[in-house]
Amino acid sequence: MKTDLDNARLTLERGGYTCALCRGEETFTGTGHGVRPLMDWIRQGADLRGCSAADRVVGRAAAFLYARMKVKAVHGVLMSEGGRQVLEAYDIQASWDTLVPEIRNRTDTGPCPMEQAVQTARTPEEAYQFIGAAIIRMRSEKATD
Repeated sequence: MKTDLDNARLTLERGGYTCALCRGEETFTGTGHGVRPLMDWIRQGADLRGCSAADRVVGRAAAFLYARMKVKAVHGVLMSEGGRQVLEAYDIQASWDTLVPEIRNRTDTGPCPMEQAVQTARTPEEAYQFIGAAIIRMRSEKATD
């Protein structure tokens, strides 16, 4: 019998999504970059408690958001050591294909901006606030370029 995590991983692999969450017969999928789908679900008030998630990239930022959503398991195709630590701290089952020291930005010139945003976060709520502020800051910087 397939578990919710098995179903989430299959959905991610076969569907071309960036993340997939499963809970029984329910499936939630996202195609946005980075933490965007997770932030959208939180803002929309989606009840994802008890879901199992599969995600292409799981760093500290995504891990804190999954903890805020109260999922029970997360599999990352790529997971950072910091993401693993956050998941374990919140008793969320963590698995990965590749474990790396940190998540890098898209140009591989430094750390991911969302990882930098949650560098000092100690709780999922604090991380959510820091991520929201970083998104606003990045949008305003892009608008002035």
